[in-house]
Order: sequence, then C-alpha cells, then structure tokens
Amino acid sequence: MTASARGEEGTGRTNLPPQVLGLDGLRGLAALYVVLFHCWLYTFPGYPRSTAPGWLDGLMFGRLAVVFFLVLSGFSLAIAPARHGWRTGGVGRFLRRRAWRILPPYWAALVMSLIIAWFVVPASHYGLPTGKSILVYGLVVQDVFTAPTPNGAFWSIGVESELYLLFPLFLFVRRKLGAAVLVAAVTLPVIGRGMLASGANPVEGANGLTPHLAPVFVAGIAGAGVVVASERVRRLPWGWFAALAAVPVLVLGVVRGFVWTVNHYFWVDLAVAPAMTMLLVAVATGKPVVLVRFLTTRAMRSLGDFSYSLYLIHLPIVMAVIRRLAPHFVGRGLPTFLFTLGVALPVSVLAAWLFARVFELPFKRNRSWRSLVASARS
Repeated sequence: MTASARGEEGTGRTNLPPQVLGLDGLRGLAALYVVLFHCWLYTFPGYPRSTAPGWLDGLMFGRLAVVFFLVLSGFSLAIAPARHGWRTGGVGRFLRRRAWRILPPYWAALVMSLIIAWFVVPASHYGLPTGKSILVYGLVVQDVFTAPTPNGAFWSIGVESELYLLFPLFLFVRRKLGAAVLVAAVTLPVIGRGMLASGANPVEGANGLTPHLAPVFVAGIAGAGVVVASERVRRLPWGWFAALAAVPVLVLGVVRGFVWTVNHYFWVDLAVAPAMTMLLVAVATGKPVVLVRFLTTRAMRSLGDFSYSLYLIHLPIVMAVIRRLAPHFVGRGLPTFLFTLGVALPVSVLAAWLFARVFELPFKRNRSWRSLVASARS
C-alpha cells in the first residue's frame, strides 16, 4: 500500500528516484471521493436511477474509485520488485508483510463496524451481521462466501486480499514472459467471459469479483515498469496519454448516460484501467508538475497516510448520520445530503486520523511485534 521503494539493484542505474512521490496523495483523494459517494448513495434512493439533483451526478461513480485503488495497489506494490528484477524477495515474506500491513486495521474496523451494525444502524438491507458474518469477514473471504455484511465497503478488501495471493504469480509471468503476455493472459479470459454472457454484459453478484477485477490490478503492475525504464520512456507525455485514453470512456458515458455506465461496469472497469495506469505513470515520473506539487503538499500527504483507515471506517459513520441523526434536524433529500457533508465528512476524516494513529500507522512503521512493542514503550 506504500508508494515508496528503494533504488534498483543490479541494473547499473543510479538515476532512479529513491521515492515515488504523489501516489499517497492520489490514494487519499480516491478515499475521500468514496466517502462523498456514500454520502450521496445513502441519502438519495433508487441507485443508479437516483433522485438526487443532476448537478450531483458526478458523485455516483464510487465503483470507479475502488477500481483506481486496485490499479494503484498493483502499481505501488510492483515498484520495488521492478527495481529488483521483478522479484518479491520471497513469497512468504511478501505475504507476511501484506498481512501485517493490512489486517490489524481491518480487524479493528471490523469490530467497530459490528458494534455499530448491531447497536446503531444495520449495514445493509440483508439484516444484522451474524456469526457467519464474523467468520467470513474475519477470515477476509467475503469475495468467496456470502454473509450479512457489517460494512458495505469491505467487499473490496476481500478482492484485494485474493489479488495479493496472486501477486507473486503475476510477477513470475512478468519476469519470464513480459508485461504484454501478463496483461493478455489475465485480461483475455475476462473479455471472453463478458462476450459469452447474456447481452454481452455479465450480471455481477455481491462476491466473486476478483476474476473480473484482476486485469485492472495487473494493469498497475505493468505500468510500474515505466518507473525503471529508460529516461526516453520516462520522459514520454504520459499525462497526455492518460487523457487521450480516458476520452473515449468519458464520451461513451456522456452519450449513453450515467445509468448505462453504472449498469455496464464490467466493461467500463476494463476500459478505464489504461487511463488510470498512465495517470499513475505520469505522476510517478513527475508530470504534470502542478498536479504533483498539489499531491505532495502536506495536507495531501497526510490524507494519504490515513486513507486506508478512512476507507475502512467511514461508511458506518455516514450511515449513522443519515439514518439516525439527520432525521432529527433536517428533511429528506438534499437537506440530509448537505447535513451529512457537514457532519459525517469531517467526523469520518477526524475519526480515521485517530484510528490510523492506533491501528494503522504503528504497523506501517514497525515490521515486527518486537519493534512494535519497543516503539510503544518508548
């Protein structure tokens, strides 16, 4: 989940930047957008045919923010291996470090979500979490098994966890056969599945999403190769490439309508991944300068530091404000949305900052229990 990586070894190159700047800022902005999406989603019923004012339609694409998270995750995780010949330094070591980084804040957020779902507001219309919910979500297998959710944002954690297990295999294919073969091997079966579905548009369920979203994760892995490419490749106008790749998707969405776009996320996810990847490449190579400067401001870096915590805990807070607090003060619809922005958004950000100080950043800064305990004592 971190954007920094040490310099490349064994390649003879010494001009690589020791740290890739701006990625944490992008991660923070994506998490903030997801919060806004959920404020919008749970205020106005009927998604995707929402009853919200048209000028708020830009908030309806929370799914694409999660897709961006997955592209960014693949990109960030692959930077260090790219600098070391596309090797992880050991599969077991990689998986242990991922578990150490991801699971403690996730499990803490799970406990918090269960308490809020049981005693404040249910997390979904499927009912209260059960013992099965604790087992399924505790083991992070929600993309495989179905259970009443304690937190609707947790679905992507199950997907990402499965992709972590596949990451060493993806690196092996990248190392032995190259980026093009890796992308084709993961993407073509997904395209084939989509073409064979009824109406060439597969209907997605609540889980089983990892095979569909694996190509966007792999796109990020492939894009990380540019970080260690020649200076000529690094200096290409990747920002413009990203904009050009995004134009067809944007035009199609505008022409066909936002509801059509949401109903065709299976294809939209795949179509938008190249643009997202090239945006990451542009930022990683320092362009556009204005955007990179903004992403590396203190506020953006701070937001990126606790963006994972913000993603994990914001939804129960948003739902509690909308379902339990807002009805006592404002009317339905736009007044509730504005009330939620004024209350749930700052509370979520502050709570996530505090949550990260306890459950996320200590595990980010310390790589073992011994180091964690010593840090706590000091």
